[in-house]
Amino acid sequence: MTRDAEPKPARVVVADDQTVVREGIVMLLGLLPGIEVVGAAGDGEEAVALVARLAPDVVLMDLRMPRCDGVEATRRIRAEHPGTQVVVLTTFADDESLFPALDAGARGYLTKDAGGDEIVRAVHSVLSGDAGLSPGIQRRLLERLTEPEPRPAAPPEPPDGLTARETEVLLLIAEGLSNPEIARRLHVSTATVKTHINNLFTKTGLKDRAQAVRYAFGKGLVRPPAG
Repeated sequence: MTRDAEPKPARVVVADDQTVVREGIVMLLGLLPGIEVVGAAGDGEEAVALVARLAPDVVLMDLRMPRCDGVEATRRIRAEHPGTQVVVLTTFADDESLFPALDAGARGYLTKDAGGDEIVRAVHSVLSGDAGLSPGIQRRLLERLTEPEPRPAAPPEPPDGLTARETEVLLLIAEGLSNPEIARRLHVSTATVKTHINNLFTKTGLKDRAQAVRYAFGKGLVRPPAG
């Protein structure tokens, strides 16, 4: 009677720019069941190169690294080597770190206070098609999903009885477009543009294009350039 073969350990690459931290993670993983460390990288460029050479199952990826940060390295690995999953292992749990990493293709996200058992669970979770997220990260994702979407500001009402088309022509004048350019933008004739301009000048009491530009800024229809 034959015994079932034990499952192969997950082949892991560790990427972290701090030597002490990287060596500590490698040492910890070497003591954990179901994990085989096959390489270690000091930055994102090296991590991408190691993945190309070693084809690991999972990369444990730090985020803040020189040359190529963890987000960009994750994006490249997932695009070029889709058979390798990425679990972020970082000090940072803020939205500016979390969501770009997940958007880049990371399937797991842990902070460096995670214990060995939590790392093992995350590695095997992403290999089985699940997400490998710490409880705190799961809560943040849930909060983000349940946050109400900010309502877009309502566009300002056209002033002085201008029609929507006359307002559109006014905005294009404020952009510095000539009558033929406005006609091409709106797919109408130059004569039609002149008619709209005459109408909006009559309604607003404007005399020329320079006044029209000042009027558009004064009514809040156009924001002055930054700087």
